[in-house]
Amino acid sequence: MNLLITTWIKFSFLFAPFFVVSMFLSLTRNDSRAERRSIANRAVFAAFCICLLLFFFGTPMFEALGITLDSFRIGAGILLFLSGVSLVRDGVRSHAEVPNEQRDDVAVVPLALPTIVGPATIGTILVYGAELRGLELAWGIAGMMLALGCLLVFLHMASAMERLLGRTGLNILSKVTGLILAAMASQIVLTGIHGFIRSNSL
Repeated sequence: MNLLITTWIKFSFLFAPFFVVSMFLSLTRNDSRAERRSIANRAVFAAFCICLLLFFFGTPMFEALGITLDSFRIGAGILLFLSGVSLVRDGVRSHAEVPNEQRDDVAVVPLALPTIVGPATIGTILVYGAELRGLELAWGIAGMMLALGCLLVFLHMASAMERLLGRTGLNILSKVTGLILAAMASQIVLTGIHGFIRSNSL
């Protein structure tokens, strides 16, 4: 149960919900309420399918490429740290822009990928998937699903959140999320460095 709660909290920040809400509002500015709900549902479902695939794909990929888990921890942690710094520095302003060309379906691209599941998120999920085994993997997936469920609620409430918090409020919360992501990234990198040094000293 502790792993479920811990994974839920980690993924809740990893998905950067306030950044996603801001992007969602920009991409669906001219859509009706029903269309927004449909886009939100499809985006979160697509993100879930991508994340589930990544959970089971990590270990075979590491074995095929000859990459150690500790090396990937360091790389993924650095990428996640840069993503967190980007949120702290720029907030949602430089990211939540509507593409110049009209998309056929914004739910999958760019909302699910790369907004919800970006490069840093992909790397972190691969690490978590390779770390967890057996029942722990089931709890990890359950925590991820719970975080995606909370994100879906946020997307359904996006208009109300915008009225309540405004763009400034969403920007501040996005920056706070970036700080927490940077701290998570530092822990992943330090764990990778510690494991790498220990494995090479044996």
